[in-house]
Amino acid sequence: MLTEVFSELFPLMSTATPQTLEWLLNVAIEHEYPSGRAVVMEDAWGNAVYFVVSGWVKVRRTVGEDSVALAIFGRGDFFGEMAILDESPRSTDVIALSPVKLLSISRERFIQILFKDPQLHHRMLQLMVRRLRQINVRLQMRSSPPAVKLAHTLVTLGESYGQESDLGREIFNIPFKDLAEVTEIGVEETTKIMEKLHEKGWIKIYSANNIIYLVNFKQLMNLAGKL
Repeated sequence: MLTEVFSELFPLMSTATPQTLEWLLNVAIEHEYPSGRAVVMEDAWGNAVYFVVSGWVKVRRTVGEDSVALAIFGRGDFFGEMAILDESPRSTDVIALSPVKLLSISRERFIQILFKDPQLHHRMLQLMVRRLRQINVRLQMRSSPPAVKLAHTLVTLGESYGQESDLGREIFNIPFKDLAEVTEIGVEETTKIMEKLHEKGWIKIYSANNIIYLVNFKQLMNLAGKL
């Protein structure tokens, strides 16, 4: 991967120096996982930070025999930074929702480069604060109607990872159970709302291709309260 592509693909790397980008690419390890495969496991010691080159993953927490999806990441995002920064076991699993390609950088090398490149260090802090703000928004929306909360989830995924197409912003056809858990509403409610949005023409679900098109993005933003 060229350093320019690396910088454009990952917002975290947008302020990194060319020397930093070249060094990181030289030490990065490529991984490919099929859908359903565990990428990292809860309670494992954090030994690397991961970058999503393509595909979709979910972060989940296991409670007894049950698991709950907490977040969904797509192309251009990263995960695993918390476990390497506080030197503790991982608190969640990360599972491939689709075939996924990742780059990993070992804990030692990543921390080393954070000390060498203050701009990268600062950018990482900015993105971690953004994640905290997103969590705060979700907490504030807990009393909102289910349709509003689900629209907010879809809009956030579209803004963060959606690929523009002739039919609208394209995202992965995330299983309704995972959408429901991330949105903190019931699976039955999620199914009904998604079907309603499909009927209204605001989204188009193509199950055969595992794609959801966010056709009327402006209406979804309005429903989510983002306009």
